[in-house]
Amino acid sequence: MGIYIPGTEKEQKQMLEEIGFQTMEELYAHVPDEVKLQRELEIPEGMPELSVRRKMTEMARKNHVFPTVFRGAGAYRHYIPATVKSVLSKENMMTAYTPYQAEISQGLLQATFEFQTMICELTGMDVANASVYDVGCAAAEAVAMCRERKRKTALISATVDPFVVEAVRTYCFGNGIELTQIPAKDGRTDREALQALLAEDVACVLIQHPNFYGNLEEAKEIGEAVHEAGAKYIMSVNPISLGILKTPREYGADIAVGEGQSLGLPLGFGGPYCGFMACVSALTRRLPGRIVGQTTDHNGKIGYVLTLQAREQHIRREKASSNICSNHALCALGVGVYLASVGSKGLEKVASLCTSKAHYMAEELEKAGLTIENGGAFFHEFVTTSEKSSEDILQALEEQDILGGYPLDEHRILWCCTEVNTKEEIDRAAAIVKEV
Repeated sequence: MGIYIPGTEKEQKQMLEEIGFQTMEELYAHVPDEVKLQRELEIPEGMPELSVRRKMTEMARKNHVFPTVFRGAGAYRHYIPATVKSVLSKENMMTAYTPYQAEISQGLLQATFEFQTMICELTGMDVANASVYDVGCAAAEAVAMCRERKRKTALISATVDPFVVEAVRTYCFGNGIELTQIPAKDGRTDREALQALLAEDVACVLIQHPNFYGNLEEAKEIGEAVHEAGAKYIMSVNPISLGILKTPREYGADIAVGEGQSLGLPLGFGGPYCGFMACVSALTRRLPGRIVGQTTDHNGKIGYVLTLQAREQHIRREKASSNICSNHALCALGVGVYLASVGSKGLEKVASLCTSKAHYMAEELEKAGLTIENGGAFFHEFVTTSEKSSEDILQALEEQDILGGYPLDEHRILWCCTEVNTKEEIDRAAAIVKEV
């Protein structure tokens, strides 16, 4: 890639002459000398490309990439087929961006349409949007979708990812929704507490399934209680788990949200990720962001268009239902390529491997002296408790080049297994924990 130069000296001179000046100094002659910078900027001199490459390589060596990882907590290490990177690295794909003259970008619109279709198939919902920034954004936008004139209270389970809760809380503060947390009981949403909170002003209830601790919620029963109270039901889901679990629609959800990072996107320092949103047809008009539809032109050929909402949809400031009008197009494309690559049977296999390996690891850690917190079904994450210090356990693993689970407190750790973890890695980690 070449150096970015706004304009050559010749071009700059032509522009100056066009407006009646000979030099830049003449152009800014009206600016008082005392406000002009009379010295060079205090930044390092430029470096040759080879020197820059050496410097960046030296800096990159400070990063440590663990070959074995047992940490999730919202960001997961899965196998990514080579096809995904191959497609995304193509120049015409790397430039994917929200199209402002959308209908001339038929390739991007078709890719987005396919992404929406796949998300609907995964979740069982009727319509999906073109993606939002991450799961926190998706959850917060979903809550805003449910606000009504007489219903301005949202309930969110304490078993939802704490970072998602904070994102929802920030949105609620800005749009006048009162947010109340439903207490947790034994690592799951307390249904009795939920029932007591379901008043007439409740607009929606948001749970995570599997929840932050990896446990499966009583999703169907919660949905029935929510609907009986006249509120909307939002489920935040791990898309990989949908390879073997029921869809949010089968649990009665009105809106399904989630993080697409597990679907072909590598781990990074917080992103970029890809939040997905899908809903039942009755809520289609409330769905924020971009939505791509399929149509036919005057010759009967298939064409793709932005539908239901215009780009300038949310310029009404405080009266707007949302201010998001863009999407993570390249990340959504990656999700689409991943799902097309693995297919429904492949996704089921990935989910099954995640579950079986996590349960095997739980058994081995129990043998190593840890206790599995909360009984019942879990997907690929689980919590252990121990008299041993969490810091000591994780430090011992790190010394052997293993990134252990996510420390919840001094004696509790949230562990995660995916299809990339091997039996040998699990056995080795359990042996290290046993010696702590």
